[in-house]
Amino acid sequence: MQTPGDFVREQVSTVRDKVDRVAGSVAESVAEATTTSAGNVTSVGSQVGNYIREQRSAARVSLRELARTAGVSNPYLSQVERGLRKPSAEILASIARGLKISAESLYEQAGILDRRSGNPDTVAAIRSDEALSERHKAVLLELYETYVREHSTSAVREAPAQAGAQTAPENAPHPSKESA
Repeated sequence: MQTPGDFVREQVSTVRDKVDRVAGSVAESVAEATTTSAGNVTSVGSQVGNYIREQRSAARVSLRELARTAGVSNPYLSQVERGLRKPSAEILASIARGLKISAESLYEQAGILDRRSGNPDTVAAIRSDEALSERHKAVLLELYETYVREHSTSAVREAPAQAGAQTAPENAPHPSKESA
């Protein structure tokens, strides 16, 4: 025999599933109508949505599970992934926590932060290192970006000096021609 608590939990779960399905189909209908009337969805919204979907798939987390851990509704997260909604920085931070990734990477995808300079593979490697805390990752990325910036600045300064050293002998007048 089922206890009253188990019965209520089962009913709540069933109702949640139905609401999620209905809300998802309504969101899809709205998306189709919006896409048809507007031409296409904004690129920034779809870019961050695609990135979230890729990260969620890589982490093997269901949409419903991510929505629960991030503290957002399942239909809302679905709309974010499809580019129909542009989430706030706060929501992106919650999603990043749910995916166990850097919020900074989501901010970059959403256009909130400028992309870091340097090799994207190096930046990705630092971000994906699970042995580092978020603070350590931020410090390493800042140091790396500083070194890249300094190297490119010094390379720009050295290039004209080297070009001048190579062309100076050719452009300089020859002493024998001047005396003649």
